[in-house]
Amino acid sequence: MKDELNKSFAKLVEKLLGWMNAIVESLPNLALAILVMVIAYFMAKYVSKLMLRIIGSRVRQKSVSNVISRLTAILVVFIGLFLALGILNLSQTLTSLITGAGVLGLVIGLALQGTLSNTISGIVISFREKIQIGNWVETNDFAGEIVDINLKNFTLKESDNNLVFIPNKTILETPMKNYSLTPYIRVDVSCGVGYESDLEFVETLTKRTLEQTFKKIDDMKPVEFFFTEFGDSSINFKCRFWIEGTKNVHKLNATNKAIIAIKKAFDAEGINIPFPIRTLQFNNQLTVNKNPDKSEEESTNE
Repeated sequence: MKDELNKSFAKLVEKLLGWMNAIVESLPNLALAILVMVIAYFMAKYVSKLMLRIIGSRVRQKSVSNVISRLTAILVVFIGLFLALGILNLSQTLTSLITGAGVLGLVIGLALQGTLSNTISGIVISFREKIQIGNWVETNDFAGEIVDINLKNFTLKESDNNLVFIPNKTILETPMKNYSLTPYIRVDVSCGVGYESDLEFVETLTKRTLEQTFKKIDDMKPVEFFFTEFGDSSINFKCRFWIEGTKNVHKLNATNKAIIAIKKAFDAEGINIPFPIRTLQFNNQLTVNKNPDKSEEESTNE
């Protein structure tokens, strides 16, 4: 029994010494493999920046440049990994990785359908000319400036400076309003005037005020004015006009400017802009019985 234990211990020591010798012999290759991976990492960063600079000067869409530069960096890292495995004489491992890539890809594809959908959608969105970084868009109940399009999500910066991250798949399947595709925006302003007002003069004054306040755009329609309804305390109207702008803030500024100008014009001409008023009338006369005892007696007799 003791001899068997000694033999087993000797075999274990021999095995460990063999491993130690193998590690010592492979130390140069291991150091070289690590050096190759470090070089590949820094090379990937350099190549990514270089591709971003080269493609950025030729391609107008910044999102396309970002996607291509990131894919190039990933490719450089994979090349470094394969070289490192070859240096370590792990050719069989490398062959197994390449052979099993198809099976592994199928398994990962089934397990991460959402992630792969977002990746493919991100590539598709990046190559769309009508969706570019810097555009002001409205989608999925969010409105803001596009600050990034990557392989995971679509990033918007709202007017309150908060960032919204939306999955690329959702962006691709949802309608989007892009305010930056056209240089002009239509502004709608609603108001109301008193029933005693001269409606034709109100229309003329409103149109003239807006035409003097905003620069006329030749390609767009002139100021439009429509009375819309008889309200509870006013006759309501809506006017529409066009401005130069590509963001929602331009529309808000124009609306603010138009309201101030219309109010000043109406005040100068004595035109009333009424607000809802509720009139309470107290015309019911209440009968007061001066002799309550007598009233109670009569009701009892009845």
